[in-house]
Parts: sequence; C-alpha cells; structure tokens
Amino acid sequence: MDAKLDTLIRRLARLPGLGPRSARRAVLHLLQNRETLMLPLADDLGTVGRAVRNCADCGNLDTGDICALCADSQRDRQVICVVEDVGDLWAMERAAVFRGLYHVLGGTLSAIDGRGPAELNIERLITRASQDVREVILALPATVEGQTTAHYLHERLSGLPLDVTRLAHGVPVGGELDFLDDGTLAQALKARAKLASS
Repeated sequence: MDAKLDTLIRRLARLPGLGPRSARRAVLHLLQNRETLMLPLADDLGTVGRAVRNCADCGNLDTGDICALCADSQRDRQVICVVEDVGDLWAMERAAVFRGLYHVLGGTLSAIDGRGPAELNIERLITRASQDVREVILALPATVEGQTTAHYLHERLSGLPLDVTRLAHGVPVGGELDFLDDGTLAQALKARAKLASS
C-alpha cells in the first residue's frame, strides 16, 4: 500500500469509534467519491481547523472569542452548568432543557492520569460563579473521577452565596452524558439535588 494512503488510514484509525478496518473502508469510500466527498471534506476540515477556537468564557467551541451560547442575552446568566467536555455541552443542548450558561472543565480530576486542578478550567469557573450566580449545576459523569471532581468543586464553591446542585441519579453510574438519550438527560436535570456539606 502507498505510504500516503497508509498514513491517512492510521490517522483516521485514531478517531473515536474507528479502528484500522473501519478507517480503511472510510478512506476507500472517500477516494471513490473524491470530487463530491473527499475534497469538500478536506476543505471543511481546513476551514474549521483554522477558524474554531474555545470560548474565552465557558470553553465551548465556536468561531468567535465568545461563543453564541454565552453571547445569547436570552439565557439565564445566574445559572451555570458545569460539564466535563464540549461533547457533554452539546448533549445538554441537544436535549433542549437547559437555558442557562455552561462551563467546560476540560476533563475530570484523575491522579492516575496526572490531571489535577491546575490542568482543568476550574479557576475561571470560580471567577464566573462569584459574579451574581445563584446556582452551579455539576453535570459531571457518574464515575469515580466525576464524583471526585464534583466533591472538589463543591468544596471550592462552598464559600460563595449560591446553590451547588448535581444531576439526579437518572444518569447511570459509569455513564457519559454524550451517550444518554434526551429523555434521560431531561429527567436528570429536572430532578437535580442540592449537595450537602460534608
């Protein structure tokens, strides 16, 4: 096989949900549809790669310094929903049940992976939460790392005059927000509960 084709297959195989065999099929399909699919896709990838960046406020992806969600004056600016990553934010938006603002942490605390508070977007959250916010919703995964992060954030936010809530247990243990159906997400958000101090 040509080295350039092999390189493309190996790059695609690193994408979530694609292994070497799926990547080979995708490359073959792209090559067979060069003019209608492959070349437009290459142009789009270049355009998006150059134009999209993280929102300076929440960490979402957009073409502006401030994303469309943060710039939307119709959203409730006194409620912030904290999520692990942009995929979780998109899942919440897809469910269309939350009209506040978001905050993307960029991961969860993990001693094994060497991710401490300094590697996450926590200080920006504390700054935002101290500016006339009445509630911070912790919409983090129901995993050990997600719960550890939620506990840490609850401690950091406890000195502020606001409620810290979490999604209800409708989110299954070990579940990721991006894989949940819209009904489960909506129910979990409606049944959120205030975290008790330890």
